[in-house]
Amino acid sequence: MKKQVIYFFGAILSTLFLLSWVSVNNKSNESYITPALDTSSTKAARVGKPISPDLFGIFFEDINYAADGGLYGELIQNRSFEYSQSDKDAWNNNRNWHSLTAWEFTTKGYGYGTISVETKSPLSANNPHYAVLNVEEEGREGVGLTNLGYDGIVIRAGEQYDFSVFVRQLSDKSIPLQVSLQNKSGTVFGEANFSTQTKDWKKYSAIITATHSDDSAKLVIVAKGKGKIAIDLVSLFPQKTFKNRANGLRPDIAQAIADLKPKFMRFPGGCLVHGDGLGNMYKWKNTIGPVEQRIEQRNIWNYHQSAGLGFFEYFQFCEDIGAKPVPIVAAAVSCQNSGGTWRIGGTGQRGLPLSEMKAYIQDILDLIEYANGPATSTWGAKRAAAGHPRPFNLEYLGVGNEDKITPEFRERFKLIYDAVRAKYPKITLVGTVGPGPAGEDYELGWKFADQLAIPVVDEHYYENPEWFLHNNLRYDTYDRSKSKVYIGEYASQGNSLYNALAEAVYMTAIERNGDVVRMASYAPLLARQNYTSWNPNLIYFTGVKVCPTVNYYVQQLFSTNQGDIYYSNIVSFPVKAGLRDSPLAVSCVKDSKTGDIILKLVNAGSIATQARADLSGFGQINPKASRTFLSGPPLAEDNLANPQNVVPETSDFEAKQSFVYDVPPYSLTIIRVKTNSNRKASH
Repeated sequence: MKKQVIYFFGAILSTLFLLSWVSVNNKSNESYITPALDTSSTKAARVGKPISPDLFGIFFEDINYAADGGLYGELIQNRSFEYSQSDKDAWNNNRNWHSLTAWEFTTKGYGYGTISVETKSPLSANNPHYAVLNVEEEGREGVGLTNLGYDGIVIRAGEQYDFSVFVRQLSDKSIPLQVSLQNKSGTVFGEANFSTQTKDWKKYSAIITATHSDDSAKLVIVAKGKGKIAIDLVSLFPQKTFKNRANGLRPDIAQAIADLKPKFMRFPGGCLVHGDGLGNMYKWKNTIGPVEQRIEQRNIWNYHQSAGLGFFEYFQFCEDIGAKPVPIVAAAVSCQNSGGTWRIGGTGQRGLPLSEMKAYIQDILDLIEYANGPATSTWGAKRAAAGHPRPFNLEYLGVGNEDKITPEFRERFKLIYDAVRAKYPKITLVGTVGPGPAGEDYELGWKFADQLAIPVVDEHYYENPEWFLHNNLRYDTYDRSKSKVYIGEYASQGNSLYNALAEAVYMTAIERNGDVVRMASYAPLLARQNYTSWNPNLIYFTGVKVCPTVNYYVQQLFSTNQGDIYYSNIVSFPVKAGLRDSPLAVSCVKDSKTGDIILKLVNAGSIATQARADLSGFGQINPKASRTFLSGPPLAEDNLANPQNVVPETSDFEAKQSFVYDVPPYSLTIIRVKTNSNRKASH
């Protein structure tokens, strides 16, 4: 309620600004004013300005169950029995997590026995816990384990599921096992049978075909004979993953991300990277290789990460969706909020001992070799062994995330920075300038970036919609000779259309300054309903549904209509627009590959206006253009709990070299015009 009141007054504010500049009567007699954004001469302002080809992308962080229980296709929760009480922070009031979380001991038909979790002879020392099932009497239906998945396991009739499990026979005799998909009442919807074969750890696999659809099924493994067995890494994947990849991704979520057409993807975080204390820092080498050998650990967002979605899968996903990979590594310091010190105003930042920096830096150099090295190199060979002999063509590497700019940080960052530049000078390094758009760390971060001449720095801001309207001139005055900017995380604190349009106004400013802003990405990307530790998010989902927000559609419209040349003074309004606090904004870009001219017109206010476009400088144009339009109720939140179905609609549009367009209130319009040549436009 408080949030809606804020948005309501924000909308009133934007309306007052517009009313102060325009009379709603006699519009046709008014003169049109081009946005006052350039101080150069009119002739110079009409020359196209090259902008970053990597401007709009995505940022993935394992927050809100974005990986396990989300994008990662695994349907079994706590598959390796590695959940721990320490996964949950005390302030969550939930310390009930343990090695058998999401599992139930199953005894039916008068069977009985015991279950325990042991570590004596693990499948892998990296993940030492495993379940031991001791069947004293199998009864009619067997004794075993049931996994409940993430709020149930979603299955569809006729679909096939790849089941696997590692089992070690602890008894002398072979034990028959049955695995089945069942509904809540125990009706079997598909099953497979096998028997143990050895006293060594062995992987058993089967394909289960679902006979019925169910949104809350469960997986049941039972022993049908007396004896004792050890069980580890129980897995169930739909065969239809994104691009049909093994150990792959949930296809509907992955496709929603792919449909954004991102130019890059930053991963795996965020605060996840520098971790909650030095022992919780994200280590990329722990996330590659066979899944049973990957090292699981507590997530900084107070749940568990299996590392099933690891660096190989991240790189592969980037390639599958045509996005440049932007991996982030910690700057050898932990998060300044480690241990929950944000609640008491202290700093929990700790630096890795300098004696360990040589090995840590080597890990970072090895990451670049893993991505780009030949298959004959040490780490390139590991990439090839995973199924990708060709390099991933890494261009960017981020070092640090929202770090407090302390002497400890600066010393360690410089050691990493110098080592990477010396061995891999073609890699573009991305630094950090603190957690906000202003303040001590922001100022110290930029000063440090100037000293080192860091190619790109990462700015973050989560602010209200009015901040975005008030700061749409932010990058107009940035020094073009200094570091370029990656806006790695930003959002306007809400999922209403008004929020999204405030972001759209700002995104036209990002395009206008695409010579200094190298990249930008909304954050966070994903959130599972009822498991959010941060709001707002771009895409909400359950086990069944995927719900893109209206913010998602704004991001999509800008990304799919990105150009590489920006033109000023092409569109004019009958009021001063594009200024600080204006709810009106416009952008004109050209896609050199297609020759298309793309106009973006935003009205985040409640008063309709007109815009005049002059395309005469682009030569002959094709009158058969397209218009994509987004509008709806401005203040209602748009998410799974309250879907507004505010989606863009595309229709034909008749383009002329000069035309007037009515810009409705609370709207974003994309007009895409084809030209008859791919030559650069000139005026």
